Amino acid sequence: MEKKNDILKRVFLVYVGVLVFSFAVVFKIISIQVNEGDELKKKAQKMQVKLFSIKAIRGNILSDDGTLMAVSVPKFDVYLDLLAPGITDKVFNKNVDGLAKSLSNLFKDRSIGEYKRILVKKRNSKSRYSLLKRGISYVELQEMKTFPILNRGRFRGGLIIKEHYKRIRPFRSLAMRTIGYESRNDSVSVGLEGAFSKYLTGKDGRVLKRKLNHGAWKPLPDAKKIEAKDGLDIQTTLDVNLQDVAQHALLNHLKSQKAFEGCAIVMEVETGFVKAIANYRFNEDTQKYEESYNMAIGKAVEPGSTFKLASMIVGIEDGLFKLDDKVDISGGRTRYYDRIMRDVHFDGEDKISLRKAFEKSSNVGISKIVWDHYKDNPKKFVAGLKRLGLDDKLNLDIAGEGKPVLPDPNNSKKWYGTSLPWLSIGYGVTLTPFQILSLYNSVANNGTMVKPQFVKRILQRDNVIKEFEPVVLKDEICSERTIDSVKSLLEGVVINGTGRNVIKNPFYLVAGKTGTAQIAKGAAGYNKSDYNASFCGYFPADNPRYSCIVVVNNPKAGKIYGSSVAGPVFKEIADKIYALDTGFNENPHHGMLKDYPIKLGAYAKDLENIFALSGIQIDNGSVDSEFVYLTKKNKPLFKTRQIREKQVPNLKGMSSKDALFILERLGLDINISGRGNVVEQSLSPGTRINKGQKITIKLSI
Repeated sequence: MEKKNDILKRVFLVYVGVLVFSFAVVFKIISIQVNEGDELKKKAQKMQVKLFSIKAIRGNILSDDGTLMAVSVPKFDVYLDLLAPGITDKVFNKNVDGLAKSLSNLFKDRSIGEYKRILVKKRNSKSRYSLLKRGISYVELQEMKTFPILNRGRFRGGLIIKEHYKRIRPFRSLAMRTIGYESRNDSVSVGLEGAFSKYLTGKDGRVLKRKLNHGAWKPLPDAKKIEAKDGLDIQTTLDVNLQDVAQHALLNHLKSQKAFEGCAIVMEVETGFVKAIANYRFNEDTQKYEESYNMAIGKAVEPGSTFKLASMIVGIEDGLFKLDDKVDISGGRTRYYDRIMRDVHFDGEDKISLRKAFEKSSNVGISKIVWDHYKDNPKKFVAGLKRLGLDDKLNLDIAGEGKPVLPDPNNSKKWYGTSLPWLSIGYGVTLTPFQILSLYNSVANNGTMVKPQFVKRILQRDNVIKEFEPVVLKDEICSERTIDSVKSLLEGVVINGTGRNVIKNPFYLVAGKTGTAQIAKGAAGYNKSDYNASFCGYFPADNPRYSCIVVVNNPKAGKIYGSSVAGPVFKEIADKIYALDTGFNENPHHGMLKDYPIKLGAYAKDLENIFALSGIQIDNGSVDSEFVYLTKKNKPLFKTRQIREKQVPNLKGMSSKDALFILERLGLDINISGRGNVVEQSLSPGTRINKGQKITIKLSI
């Protein structure tokens, strides 16, 4: 009996304990509801709320006339929630064949049977959010919305759409490397996409969304939404037509010459705006030419004979060279210490003028005159090259510019007895194609060096946010006298010299220089199988509008010289630009009061009277000269046109009256043809005058 009572007591105690515990639980629940309920509800709501990013659309890249060259377009990824409540077995089985057929007909990447097997398999595996198609267009999306099952919508048909933007180039490979790209994590930036990313990249917005019972997210109605700010557009200097011309000409000739790589640049003389830039390199894996490297900007190489222009500018500016100086080229062969320098061609004439040495690209002739005048003071020659800016980067907007290298006479470890003569013909110095072109463009621009630029404006839709004006790097690389002299040299190359058979044409005059350079292979030195062939110049020479350089690396089809490898590319580009640009067919001085034509030479008082009658302000500064020429800035600016005793002046652009007055005063026997302004003269500027010497001038009409 006692044992039974003991058991009953224990059971009672357990019962009481359970009852007390139950009351404690109930009490705690009520306490939480009363004291902490509101706070916990808020926490629960927060757990169902998430901050979403609203992606900004990247700005567009436009050509100079507003044509789209890079644009962000909407693309869509389409998913199907096969476990959506509205997709019952009956609905799925009835419509799966129609959905498979529609997908197959639209995308044509799988058969109807394949699509059906995939859909059935995913349905049976109970998988959700199955990807149907990635990166489709808006038009394709609208068609997909009409397909069986999908036409039932988000909740009844399980249709899920994710929008994103994809960067496309409507012209595909046109200026591909220059337009460039930027990786998603910004670790790699190439071309304009990278250089101007701060403008192109917009600012993402923010929005708070709450998760609904069925899994979808909906914006909170009372939450403040921060709208995304789309990126700005950049309007480039590139001309789509000229870009197409440059790329096709370069590519076709690279193929015919079996070259490794090449580049072509077309630049506006006065502004430095780049109108076309083409780069191609042969890919051994694909056996195709691809724009995989921006050679024009990044590859600093020995320029060869195109560098002879710099040597001429330095010597003439220092007052040491005259164009009619005689140079003994010694049969086209000479020795400097233990090295032999040779001319490629020798026509049997030992003593030739400096002009002819340049026109015929005589290595011996150019190196000898530099050696004779600078061998005791090579620092002076190198200092002259530095005055031209050849030791400085151009600081182009696009990243990756190659570093120019000039040998330093102060560095005894890298300056040898043979450094000076080889430097004078373009060896031992490295420059990029852009750096070489900038020098030639400066000559075409009457001594003013402008920075090559790729972008004209920053736009927000049609509103101009920022305008890029031409940037002057050097007001004058040398004197007007030197510019006139080297201009005549560059014209002579095409009229009489190495460019005659390829570049010369009857429609417009080209000025330029051929270049051929052996490629050094590091410590192995130079070989006779690898060459850089180039041609650099401007056109039309009497009123320069465009400068251009073509460089072809390592041609293997038998030709190696600049005149025969790069020259034809230059000619094709220049000829097509001449045909496309209607401005070439107009009188360069037509519409004078509207356009303020630059480089128009005339009697200063006459020009002052013309502008005074027209009510146009001029800036004659401190110019005190009978004859002047115009430059164009914000208003017409007078600059002195120097007329030197016993030297033929540059008459181009002058009226017949002014030209006759000057020539008669210099004692020349004049033959004149046509009427209008001077476009051609038989004696080149800077030529020494002999009494009674004859000169023929040709006028524009």
